[in-house]
Amino acid sequence: MKLDLSMFDSKSRPLIGLDVSSSAVKMVELADAGNGSYRLERYATESLARDVVGDGNITNHEAVTEAIRNVWKKMGTSIKNVAMALPTAAVISKKIMVSAGQRDQDLEAMVESEASQYIPFALDEVNLDFQVLGAVTNAPEDVEVLIAASRKEKVVDRVAVAEAAGLKAIVMDVESYAAQSAFELVERQLPDAGRNKVIALVDIGANVTNVTVMRNDQPIYSREQVFGGYQLTQEIVRQYGMTAEEAENAKRTGTLPENYEEELLRPFMDSLAMEVSRALQFFFTSTQYNNVDYIALAGGCAAIPRIDEVVAGRTQVSTIIANPFADMALSQRVRPKNLAIDAPSLMVACGLALRRFDQ
Repeated sequence: MKLDLSMFDSKSRPLIGLDVSSSAVKMVELADAGNGSYRLERYATESLARDVVGDGNITNHEAVTEAIRNVWKKMGTSIKNVAMALPTAAVISKKIMVSAGQRDQDLEAMVESEASQYIPFALDEVNLDFQVLGAVTNAPEDVEVLIAASRKEKVVDRVAVAEAAGLKAIVMDVESYAAQSAFELVERQLPDAGRNKVIALVDIGANVTNVTVMRNDQPIYSREQVFGGYQLTQEIVRQYGMTAEEAENAKRTGTLPENYEEELLRPFMDSLAMEVSRALQFFFTSTQYNNVDYIALAGGCAAIPRIDEVVAGRTQVSTIIANPFADMALSQRVRPKNLAIDAPSLMVACGLALRRFDQ
């Protein structure tokens, strides 16, 4: 059964990447700049109160709808089609091999049959989709197919808040896939475009850190750790008697007391670096690999000044800040100084915006 709202097919319509995370709503609009390059037309973000989105679930639909409406107004765009993403944990995905050259209806029947074996729900309770990835390297008569399935209510929740804000969700992707799409733009900035190198993309969100290790654009390991920027916010609340909202605003505007950096920020940076080091150790003990060539830091915490140096010092691995827009042309609406701070947290939104250019 193919979805009307496909999890993979953008149908080549102009669209905006819309990322609803646990801490903010983010939008990115890209345009074709020619010669296979892109231009960042505009982007906008809107913070969300804590627990409006929890564990990937939208718990306050009105608040998220209002935030989406506000972000779209800030964007100043006329495009109402959006690409959204489900949290990786809400999606069951599996790669299978099938004989090449099958008719669509035969392939769909095979995917349904395969899916029924590993999805722990009735198929009428899930949205199920698939994408043919290409020929199998050592078996050219076969093709590799990626199957993705999610409970219907997970998809419906995200579609509903977009529609309530006056927008139309035409693509439903998966956050990890969207981040990987944006990461390909980051990878180009490395020597030899990172070819044959083992690269860890470490996305430090508000509550969770996602680690994806890749080689030649293929994920070879992933792990989620409970650690994020909200821990720093909690320390500020305790130390200075602020509300969580005041603490977040003070972090963003740099209006915290003089002792903040030494007493709170530096210990947090050290803890973050230790979490990254732990994640790499888990990677080494779980796979045949024993080294990582590069670390790319993404998420809101990647905007902390010198965090790349602290992580590199702890892990002894060359570390960069992930900025998928670094080689893009920028429209006059985009302020480069603001973008430099925001870019690491826009990986998923950027990856979703790239769906506009799917063949």
